[in-house]
Amino acid sequence: MPRAGLTADRVVDAAAALADEIGLDRVTVSALARGFGVKDASLYAHIKNLADLRERLALTCTAEFADRLGAGIAGRSGRDALAGFADAYRDYAAQHPGRYAATQLQLPDEVTAGSPAHRRVIDYTYAVFRAYDLTEPDLTDAVRLVRSTLYGFTALEADAAFRAPRDRDASWGRILAALHTLLSQWPRRPDEA
Repeated sequence: MPRAGLTADRVVDAAAALADEIGLDRVTVSALARGFGVKDASLYAHIKNLADLRERLALTCTAEFADRLGAGIAGRSGRDALAGFADAYRDYAAQHPGRYAATQLQLPDEVTAGSPAHRRVIDYTYAVFRAYDLTEPDLTDAVRLVRSTLYGFTALEADAAFRAPRDRDASWGRILAALHTLLSQWPRRPDEA
């Protein structure tokens, strides 16, 4: 019998908060149950298992992430959209490290294909690139470059791996300026020469 007050949404919300607190890899059904003051079995009325919990968490956190990205680019284009997108990305990763990690989980293709949140992240990402007038395959290459840069910077920042005295925000600004310049002057492919 489900415990009064517990719902799948409450369990997922608690998992998101716990992921931010202790790290996604340390979120377990037992840890969540302790937080609710119940036995593990009480949670299984709301989730199937840890894999189900992680999938639900990924979908919920991706929706939050998409909201942030959408707000970051709203009413912007070109360099401003790129900066708004990148800043929203970095801020979410810094403010919600466990939730951000959940957005990076690899889900089955059928799950992501049916996820409105994942579709919005893709749509917002490609919206940033409209001003740069790139076509395939250059568009995919450019998206991969920007995504790799943002992922790498936020991962290194989260790991406190930037040890040089240079201000990280100053570096971030220069990186975004360099990305904008590169996207604006995207190199021609050898087959276009």
